[in-house]
Amino acid sequence: MTTNMIALVTGANKGIGFATAAQLGARGMTVLVGARDAARGRAAEAALRDGGADARFVPLDVTDAGSVATAAKLVEEEYGHLDVLVNNAGIVLGDGERALPSETTVATLRRVFETNVFGVVAVTNALLPLLRRAPAARIVNVSSEVGSIATISDPDSFIWSLTSVPYPSSKAALNMVTAMYAKELRDTPIKVNAANPGYCATDLNGRSGFRSPAQGAEVSVHLATLPPDGPTGTLWGHLADGGGGYGVLPW
Repeated sequence: MTTNMIALVTGANKGIGFATAAQLGARGMTVLVGARDAARGRAAEAALRDGGADARFVPLDVTDAGSVATAAKLVEEEYGHLDVLVNNAGIVLGDGERALPSETTVATLRRVFETNVFGVVAVTNALLPLLRRAPAARIVNVSSEVGSIATISDPDSFIWSLTSVPYPSSKAALNMVTAMYAKELRDTPIKVNAANPGYCATDLNGRSGFRSPAQGAEVSVHLATLPPDGPTGTLWGHLADGGGGYGVLPW
């Protein structure tokens, strides 16, 4: 077993997840590259290693109970503990030409929640025993400002016009999941926070975002490396207020 800090990032084969793995690797952590596609996972592992990171591909489909259990077993047998879990895997789906609530199908809603919410709970629960073995573990759930009910309900917000149900509602649910885990673990050294990377150019949005994956990853890395007196149970990240800074966002 290693005594190095071990970080697992789900959906780490591209985009913000890959950038997060790279930045954690640059800090000296052993990075476990969670990905459901083996070819892409191994390619990401190779790219990270070429960049100097100690990286290892871990097959992980967050929507498959067997895959989650196998990944958790691998981490336990090879490393014995886990210092950082970044629940980054996520999908965006919508229905209809305008993605109105009335156009939403239950099937699409289920698919999005399977990855964005249920997958986070499944992975976190499977790895929590290993996170408890670390001196002071960090759990980061990659959320979004569109999951902030206060923000999306504000007519002056830049996301006011958004009407799609599946992705925003899944991130709102993820925010509550984050708050509840933080509450359960409040008397432990483990900190649990939700990250808002901001509108980043990734495959999820056809690369239309105005922030880079590396900038989005900075948010998760910050929360993954919080000091002992850092916050827990917050939605923290990019503030789309024109200032380009970071801070706590309203739930």
